[in-house]
Amino acid sequence: MNAFTAVLAAVVPSAGVGVLFWFAMRALVNADRNERNALARMDAQEAAATRAAIPPAQESDS
Repeated sequence: MNAFTAVLAAVVPSAGVGVLFWFAMRALVNADRNERNALARMDAQEAAATRAAIPPAQESDS
């Protein structure tokens, strides 16, 4: 049982660091995804506001 405890003591810190790394990477990816979605919404709103501010071109009968 002493060998098992030694192996467990050697593996647990690495597994813990791996889990922490996974959570950190997941948070970064989610933050990037949310930022990209927010920028896309802002760009769409800006484009809609620009289209609404510019009157359509009127055709002339010249």
